[in-house]
Amino acid sequence: MTLSDRLRAFLKVNHRGVLATFRRNGAAQMSIVSCGLYGDGVAFTTTADRAKLRNLQANPRCSLLVSTPDWRGYVVLEGRGALWSPENTDAERLRLGLRDVYRAAGGGEHPDWEEYDQAMRDQRRSVVIVEADHIYAWNA
Repeated sequence: MTLSDRLRAFLKVNHRGVLATFRRNGAAQMSIVSCGLYGDGVAFTTTADRAKLRNLQANPRCSLLVSTPDWRGYVVLEGRGALWSPENTDAERLRLGLRDVYRAAGGGEHPDWEEYDQAMRDQRRSVVIVEADHIYAWNA
């Protein structure tokens, strides 16, 4: 689904997210994430040991609420989480993707990209891109 200019503007400046993934028993699992506009989706990173990543590997269906700092405006993206991980993504593509998500999630330019890259490898970080099938919003 293509994001409208209005939604893109909202997602460029709001980085607080609440992700819902689904456990094997069908129960929802919620996670707070720092996220940012990435292509036609919203992305964040996660470490290999997190429930959200395991849940998305088993079932990519998810919802992501992105809110204003005062929680008065939000956008919800319902869809699937595309995963870029050390197991399924070329190392250079993953390195650049992790950097791009850092910038998109409000980090700007890191003061030491080499140090950042090493930390991402050490933490076995993955990129998650929420690609929406359905979007709804309030005061966004």
